[in-house]
Amino acid sequence: MAKKKRKSAVQGFSEESCDLPMTPMIDVTFLLLIFFMCTLKFKTLEGKLAAYLPKDVGVNQTDAEPIEKVEITIKVLKEGTKWHPRGESHGPWSGTPGTRYSYGSDRLLEYAIGPRKTTRIEELSNRLTQLHKADITRPATIDSRQGTVYEDVIEVLDIVMEIGFEECTFVGSYE
Repeated sequence: MAKKKRKSAVQGFSEESCDLPMTPMIDVTFLLLIFFMCTLKFKTLEGKLAAYLPKDVGVNQTDAEPIEKVEITIKVLKEGTKWHPRGESHGPWSGTPGTRYSYGSDRLLEYAIGPRKTTRIEELSNRLTQLHKADITRPATIDSRQGTVYEDVIEVLDIVMEIGFEECTFVGSYE
């Protein structure tokens, strides 16, 4: 018994001739890949980031010289009376949030530069002037202890800037 050959719907084409050539498609894909790789531009952020890295650790180890700072400590010795924002005639502060208050004359602060302590702002100013004249490149550090308010820190900062310190940092501790 002889087998009959199936004829396709269209004369002259067999089922085996429908293969797509893959080589040109792969060539085009590689050309597109190379094109996009060559035209891609990466963002360089390394030079734009400001970082203060330690100089004593890493590949190029150099001895970093310690910088001696003028350390100013502000400490509250006596809290004092809080007064209403409109003055003493309205009585002590009621504790209403959102209102500013001031302290009475019974508030007592202690200013310290290293081991030297004083309760007078004028003595602090004189000592800072002496230290600044000795070394004008020396930075200052203000350490405000628990209980100090912005007014106390700003008063000391104004003196530091008026004297001419170029660099001033802040330290906050709860001691």
